[in-house]
Amino acid sequence: MPEKMSAADGWIVPDWPVAARVRAVTTTRQGGVSQGCYASMNPADHVDDDPAAVLANRQTLQQVLNLPAQPVWLQQVHGTRVVNAATVGSSPQADAAWCSQPGVVCAVLTADCLPVLLTDTSGQCVAAIHAGWRGLAAGVIEQAATAIKRPGETLQAWLGPAIGPSVYQVGDEVRDTFMAHDRQAAGAFRQGADGAWFADLYQLARQRLAACRVTAVYGGGYCSFTDSERFYSYRRDGASGRMATLIWLEA
Repeated sequence: MPEKMSAADGWIVPDWPVAARVRAVTTTRQGGVSQGCYASMNPADHVDDDPAAVLANRQTLQQVLNLPAQPVWLQQVHGTRVVNAATVGSSPQADAAWCSQPGVVCAVLTADCLPVLLTDTSGQCVAAIHAGWRGLAAGVIEQAATAIKRPGETLQAWLGPAIGPSVYQVGDEVRDTFMAHDRQAAGAFRQGADGAWFADLYQLARQRLAACRVTAVYGGGYCSFTDSERFYSYRRDGASGRMATLIWLEA
């Protein structure tokens, strides 16, 4: 089923059957003031964009979505650290954030890596995960599922825009790393005519979620690399902005 779009700005509102108090969105390239390779809705402050433009984009983000607070922006390092967004303070070094307190906005930034959102069926907790291949292989999804302390069977996941399996070319070491963890990961890799491997981040994430007993998984099917109108892509462009994927609980 296609995701619903915000009529005001073209951002993606996840289409998943979650509790009414769970709010989530992924921004696209539209709706901001950044210029050049960062055009136009870049909320990332670590990519050499004009700081004034980034600040304006973040203010637009808060106003358009009527956010209850500024998002808790992470310093992402392709690791597995998960923080409680309600207590961690500003700009923690981590690749996932969770919260069970209303009014706290969890956020991750991506431009080919996979954003993963989690919530429980009763709408008591949420999490946002930055899952590049390194973090995915190292267990960032598993760490986040553990941190929110809910049975996997009660969790729902949504997979946001990432580089697609038709273009995400990786080396042997990437495939070997996933295969060392689970031989079933072989199904997420396709070998091209020249012997190169193409990886399916969406399938790899579903495998890791299934290992956590999370089977209610929605989203996926995007490609940040090939959809240049909607999405930033670091692999495609080098210098680029980032999409923000946010999730929070209303009171």
